[in-house]
Amino acid sequence: MDAVATQLPALLGVLVGTVGTIVATSLADRSRWRRNQTVRWDERRLDAYAEFARALKEVHTIAGRLIGGYRDRDAELAALAEADFRHTLAWENVLLLGDGPAVTAARAWRDAVWDIERLARDRSTDHQLPDLLHRANEARDRFYDAARGGLGVGGGSVAQAALLVSRIRPEPRAPHAGTATDH
Repeated sequence: MDAVATQLPALLGVLVGTVGTIVATSLADRSRWRRNQTVRWDERRLDAYAEFARALKEVHTIAGRLIGGYRDRDAELAALAEADFRHTLAWENVLLLGDGPAVTAARAWRDAVWDIERLARDRSTDHQLPDLLHRANEARDRFYDAARGGLGVGGGSVAQAALLVSRIRPEPRAPHAGTATDH
């Protein structure tokens, strides 16, 4: 009996060490699994956001060509219908995988592009086109900010709306020194 009593602390140490190893291994495995799941869903979310952006930008571009009247209207309307279909499929992935802020921003961008598309389909000569284009560009910027934030992408702003506004509404230029308007 004395032999068992002298070995009891060693046996308890082995038992505690074994239980500690099992617990630590389980916690590490669980943490690794969660990390892998997060990476997996972030990759899918990134793909969904990128596909949505491509599809919506395609709709926007085709609508712009229709408004400009530079191409065959029937061919452009057919292309617009196909682009709308791709956009609808991409939208479903954003709804399924996107986080709240990104989905909200995506919806605003989609609605802004729909207004441009409506203008193109109606053959309207609406003078609000510059405002609609700017609204769509600002909504796109908000979508990219929300998507990048949700994915943890750093690197600062990638906003384009302010840069593109000069293409939509050229600002009046100040006269150059020495010109006839300086008198």
